[in-house]
Parts: sequence; C-alpha cells; structure tokens
Amino acid sequence: MSMGDSLAAQMVAFVRDLDWPIDIIIPIPLGKQRLKERGYNQVGMIAKPLALALNLQYAPEGLVRRKETRSQVGLTKTERRENVHSAFQAGVDVRGKNILVMDDVSTTGSTLSSSAEALYSSGAKNVYALTVARALPHHGLQHA
Repeated sequence: MSMGDSLAAQMVAFVRDLDWPIDIIIPIPLGKQRLKERGYNQVGMIAKPLALALNLQYAPEGLVRRKETRSQVGLTKTERRENVHSAFQAGVDVRGKNILVMDDVSTTGSTLSSSAEALYSSGAKNVYALTVARALPHHGLQHA
C-alpha cells in the first residue's frame, strides 16, 4: 500500500462522518515547474484513492492554474494571499456541484480560499476543504 493510499484510508471515516454532500474531489494543482521537478502531485496521490473509496468523482483537472505562483514557504500571510490571488480557474463544469478541494498543508488558508473563489465564480454550489495537515505558528517554541 502506498503512502497516498494509507493516508486516504485514514481519511475515509473522517470524511464520511462530516456528512458533506460531495460530488467531486479536486486536488490543488501544482505549478508547472514544481510538477516538473517532482513528477507527480502529492495531493492527487491521496485524493484519488479517497474518491475511489467514497465512490465519488475524482477530477485532477478540476482546477487549473491561471498563473504560476512562487513557493509559499517563508511568505507572510499577506504575501501568501497576494501570491495566489486569482491563481486558479475551474477546469471542469462545476455548476451546481458540491466540491471537496484537497491540499497537503494549510498554513493561512490562502490557497484554499483562492481555489474556492474560482470554483464559486464558475457556479459551484458548495466548496469544502480538506488538508492532510495544518501548519501551526511556532510562537513560543524553543530550541533545545
């Protein structure tokens, strides 16, 4: 079992318990350069088996990057929001659909918000978000 399959299996019961009326699962797309470097979209490796387990449509092309963005690592909340502003557009027909957008980590929520705006502007009924992890601020953490 791959790491993506394992993480998806851990999420199945959690997503079912949320009882969201999901029609389509869409992973946040990587930028072209990052995809070229990595060779795969790590979120897609979790989203696809999750969609299969939940018997939902999986749409890896559901969001398309309208512009390349720089890495969010090290950016402030404001810089992150500006970096991904209008970065996405719907790549499939989402009119009247309930969408679950997936990302690996949520730090400020800027990427998820930008993707939701794109989906809503294309007619999505509801947009839900799920991430593998949530980054916490390191305020007060001490180096040992």
